[in-house]
Amino acid sequence: MAHRKLEIPKNNKVFLGVAAAFANYFKVDVTLVRIVWVLLLLPGGLPGLIPYLLCWILIPSRE
Repeated sequence: MAHRKLEIPKNNKVFLGVAAAFANYFKVDVTLVRIVWVLLLLPGGLPGLIPYLLCWILIPSRE
């Protein structure tokens, strides 16, 4: 079993790279992850914005 790391990639970023990090980790299409983040932002922003920013702060960047 391959060891996977949750890290923000240098490429494939649109905004901060959080969606690309989760897509790479779970081996799913990045568009699907981006749609989920947008859906979390729709009810007023906070249900998606705060976790997104926390993920951006906590997930290390790929060097």
